[in-house]
Parts: sequence; C-alpha cells; structure tokens
Amino acid sequence: MSFLKLMLKNPFRNKSRAALAIIGIGIGIATIVALGAITSGLSSTLDDTLHAGGADFSILSTETDASGTPYGTATLDEEWIDKVQNISGVKNVEGVYLVTMPIENSYSMVIGVDPNSFNTSSMSMTVTSGRMLKNDSKELLLGKLALEDYDKKIGDNLTLKGKKFTIVGVYESGDPNIDHGVMTSNDDIQKLVDDKGKVSVLYVFVDKGVDVTSVTEKINSTYGKNLTTVTSISDVEMVAESLDMVNAASLAISLLAIIIGGIGIINTMIMSVYERTREIGVLKAVGWKGKRILGMILGESLVLTITSGIIGSIIGIAGVELMAYFNVLQGIFPMYTVEIFIQAFAVATIVGLFGGFYPAYRASRLPPTEALRYE
Repeated sequence: MSFLKLMLKNPFRNKSRAALAIIGIGIGIATIVALGAITSGLSSTLDDTLHAGGADFSILSTETDASGTPYGTATLDEEWIDKVQNISGVKNVEGVYLVTMPIENSYSMVIGVDPNSFNTSSMSMTVTSGRMLKNDSKELLLGKLALEDYDKKIGDNLTLKGKKFTIVGVYESGDPNIDHGVMTSNDDIQKLVDDKGKVSVLYVFVDKGVDVTSVTEKINSTYGKNLTTVTSISDVEMVAESLDMVNAASLAISLLAIIIGGIGIINTMIMSVYERTREIGVLKAVGWKGKRILGMILGESLVLTITSGIIGSIIGIAGVELMAYFNVLQGIFPMYTVEIFIQAFAVATIVGLFGGFYPAYRASRLPPTEALRYE
C-alpha cells in the first residue's frame, strides 16, 4: 500500500472515534462559515442600499440611534432635502425611508419615497407593470423578486405591520437587495413607524462633470454637526463597530475550535498510535525513517481535519440557507466569499498540525525493537 493510501485510510480504521473528532471540529468550522456568510451578506446589503440606484453618495445623521435607520443612525428631518439640494453641484436629492418590518409572515425591507418628487430614472428603477404610487394612499409597489416571494399580483392586498396595503405596481432595479423589497410612500411608512416628517437617508446625485469629493466637503463643512456624507458602509461608525464585533466573535470561535479540536485530534491520534505500536515498529524495521513516520501521522491528522472542514462548511451553508428560507435573517441575504472558506480551511489545517504534532513526534521516536515486542 502506498504512503498516500496509508494516510487516507488509517484515520478511519476506528470509524466511531474518527466521526466524533470530525463532528467536534466540524461544528466550529460550520459556525465560522455561517457567521462569515451572514456578516458578508449584511455588509453587502447595507452597502448596496447606501448606493441605491447609483447615487454618488449618501447622507446620514451624525446622531446614533439603534432603533433608527438600518445603519444605526437617527432619522433626518425632511427639511434637509431642500437644504442639500441648494448646495452648488448637487443635481438631485432623494429622501428615502428604509426600515425592516413584518410583511405577511416574514420580514423584509420597506422603502419609503415621496411619489410627488421621486424620479425612478435617477434611482435606476423602472415600474415594469402597473403604475406609480400615490401619496398617503396605503398603496405599494412590489420589487420584482418580492413578487415571487409573496406570490402576489397587482390588485392584491399585502399586510405591513398589521395594516393592509394595495399592490398597484411592480418595480425592478437590478439590485437583488432592493428588488426583494417593497416600496410605499414616505407618508404611509412614517405613520406605520410613528416618525412623521422624517427620512432615513438622503441619496445625492451630482451634476455631470462635478467632482463628488468637492461636493461632500462642502456639505461636511456647512452641515457637519448634523449630517455626515458616506461613500461606503465602513464610513458608518455604528454599523462598522457591529460588523467588527461579529468578526471578532468569528475569530474567537476560530480560536476555540483550534483549542477544542486540537485536544480532540491529540486524543484521537494518540489512541491511533497506541493501537498501532507494533505496526509502526514493523515499518521502522523495514527501513522507514522517523521523519517519514512523523509525516504519515501528521498527514492522517490533516486528513481528519480537512474532512471536518468540508463537512463543517456544508453544514454551515445548509444552516444559513435554512435560516434564510424561514426568514430568520430578516432580509439579510448571505454571501459566501472565498475568504470565508480560506479562513475555515486555515483553521482546519492549524488544528490538524497542532493536534497531530505530539502523537506524530511520539510515533517517530519509538524504538523499533520495543515497538515489535509490543502486544
């Protein structure tokens, strides 16, 4: 039997012990993958929302309020729309209310706009069927993807936070985060959340040929005490801190997986070496060097942990998809990036090397004469 076949076969001689080791490490890997996908999805969703329809930049309040906007900032008075509109170089300003709320039996993003001034072309949105909203009329537009989510048609009713709204049209933006949402008038949504005369975010479009940075600097210098211009989600301090906390939790789980998994692998591999003492003696007697024994045992340890990484990744993806299916994530669309799986398999590899080194070293140091006498 070849060296490689030995490494692939030996870890699974005792199937129950191997299964327990794989499960122990796999749980940690699954958690890393799940948290990473949710965090990436949250960041992507909020970042896409900040740039809805290709806005050059967004404006939020400088005040923090966890119960306010999706970004953890307070809502803004609608009077800021006209003030920003008067800044030199600004072409158009859209005041939009964003909130995640109960819709039917799930949660989704609701987008509030002013039907009297809202320019669908500036937001890269198209009403593909039906008509545009009327103000304060308990009417709504469904995103193209939301139409499939709720299995509704124009003329049907949809319940938002216990209130019935009539579907008058369908819109499409090309952004899946927006197209999974629902659009209604600012007046209607402000009544639903008891926040009259407020908006969550201002989307700003500058004139052609105007430098965006110069416009943001004017706004910051003029209204910096009340408003903050943002170009990416990393600029929103409260959200950035929340994402950092989740990432820190993922790192902590990674370290815990290394420690717990390492102990489990040490135990599994020590028992494997103990049971195969005579076999290792035979291998040494026929000419195997200590380094080759060391490599074989380390390889077996890595086979176990890499298997754990694969199984844990599959479980993590399945768990996240189930949460998304049952709307546990409340409008967050998970995103699986290469970095997430690199991190997961890096942890698995570290656990394999860390957990397998001592048993491998011990096996490599066994004198062949003593090993052959072992019964």
